[in-house]
Amino acid sequence: MTDPWPRLEREIVGCTRCTRLREHCEAVARTKRRAFRDETYWGRPVPGFGDRLARVLLVGLAPAAHGANRTGRMFTGDDSGSWLYAALHRAGLASQPESTSSHDGLRLEGAFITASARCAPPDNKPAPSELAACAPFLDREIELLAEVRTVVALGRIAWDTVLRRALRVDPGSVPSPRPRFAHLAETEVALRAPGTRVALLGSYHPSRQNTNTGRLTRSMLDAALARAVALSARP
Repeated sequence: MTDPWPRLEREIVGCTRCTRLREHCEAVARTKRRAFRDETYWGRPVPGFGDRLARVLLVGLAPAAHGANRTGRMFTGDDSGSWLYAALHRAGLASQPESTSSHDGLRLEGAFITASARCAPPDNKPAPSELAACAPFLDREIELLAEVRTVVALGRIAWDTVLRRALRVDPGSVPSPRPRFAHLAETEVALRAPGTRVALLGSYHPSRQNTNTGRLTRSMLDAALARAVALSARP
């Protein structure tokens, strides 16, 4: 049987659906940040990264302009990634606590990281139409990640993205009123087939806005990942 992952990754990397996002990513890759002026930026949509047998799926917002848009790997090369990968390492889900490039040897063990949008958006704000254009990529990743038992939504947009997927798969699996995002908010929804539920867990995004203000602390992020690991151990 042909491995479906390389084809999906090629389609993500080659996507040109959203003109605004493509123009922004390419412009950032040309102008660069001074600290990275000698580097070649990725500048393209970013596929998910991690263990294809993962039981924990983490969904973020979008690649950072000078993070994953530079390195080509989710949450790699920026402050948010530094926080996230250090926490994943503490939780036993990453082979090392730092992620600086796509060639640094880091492996995820039991976890997979993806995002609601695959291109870095201006002001870190993808439009609803851009999120909708990216949704089929997340759909296909979820279908391929057959062992996932827990989804960690890093932020409200990721939370809403996952709930929209559940509404497409099995509207009856989404509680009414619809669950609201909060740190450590928890519910169960169907993401792969009607009647087959996974845990959905909320966590504040490890953005500088959250970590620098103390809205998200290391202990809070550790608690979210510990809960995700515990939930993923269920049959």
